[in-house]
Amino acid sequence: MSTNHQRIVDSIKLQGYIIIDNALNSDLLDTLFTYLKSINKRSFKQAGIGRENDYQLNPLVRGDEIRWLDRNDNTKDYFQWIEDLRQQFNQQLFLCLFDFETHFSHYPPSTFYKLHYDGFKLSSNRIVSTTLYLNPDWQQQDGGELCLYNSDNQLLEKISPIYGRMVIFLSEEFPHEVLPTKKNRYSLTGWFRINNSDKIIDPPILF
Repeated sequence: MSTNHQRIVDSIKLQGYIIIDNALNSDLLDTLFTYLKSINKRSFKQAGIGRENDYQLNPLVRGDEIRWLDRNDNTKDYFQWIEDLRQQFNQQLFLCLFDFETHFSHYPPSTFYKLHYDGFKLSSNRIVSTTLYLNPDWQQQDGGELCLYNSDNQLLEKISPIYGRMVIFLSEEFPHEVLPTKKNRYSLTGWFRINNSDKIIDPPILF
């Protein structure tokens, strides 16, 4: 088990989230970034909100575009890193995580994502959220921060999406939002789940 995997597990157990720079080795990080830049941007689709019959596109709530990932030569090492982490979560924290889904996310300038949870108890299978940022040379004035709150909506962290930084948190415990970005903002966002659903859904927004 890698040192970073143990750090992540310990932090999730202690406080429910972690912000970790250089979570991946530089070769793997650069491979993911190169793959992202090679993808035809027309394959990104506008992300929606709600679920099933309530699913809708609403840029006043969520403005990002997404492209779902599968395992291939560019992503296999990342999926292995994720699988190793899943096993440690299950062995040490008994989370019973079953699988993992992930997509690239692109926020064009002036877009954002309002306050929301990634999962709700008894109504979502998403248990642990992960976000890896892929933005070289990101500056504080570029905006696009992830704001992580506690259940009382008190700000815990304001996180700049700098290259190689990873944020991992319990999906059902922490409401969060993405502040407006001033330039193109990219991330690799995913969720560990407790069962294998063939429906990709997002929980409601917290207005």
